[in-house]
Amino acid sequence: MVQAIKEIEQDLVEEFELFDDWMDKYQYIIEMGQALEGLEELDKNPDNIVKGCVSQVWLTSDFDGDKVKFKADSDAVITKGLIAMLVKVLSDHSPKEILEANLEFIDQVGIRQHLSPNRSNGLSAMIKKMKFYALAYQNKANS
Repeated sequence: MVQAIKEIEQDLVEEFELFDDWMDKYQYIIEMGQALEGLEELDKNPDNIVKGCVSQVWLTSDFDGDKVKFKADSDAVITKGLIAMLVKVLSDHSPKEILEANLEFIDQVGIRQHLSPNRSNGLSAMIKKMKFYALAYQNKANS
């Protein structure tokens, strides 16, 4: 059974609580990025770029009529870790669940406060694009 978004967020918060300092937390974010499947070179094209990120971030999605599946990649290690977290939290959920997700774990863990303004804007751009995909799939399903 697929975990609810809130449960996945809570798991992430608990995982981050295991680390005492931000260097360890950054290392964990990097490791999450390294574990991300990534994208085929063919998918690393201008259509899949997340605009608003300083680093290159590519995001794709598929919809099976019920659940959205995200895939992503980045050319920067921390950014790849950030998108990996978002993919972990939002993938395999319905468009409605994705649109309603508050993603409170970001502030609970303290991620946004420890990012440069550019990276923080990039994180917001990633979330916005993922929610845009969910909205498009929801509208398509309802039409």
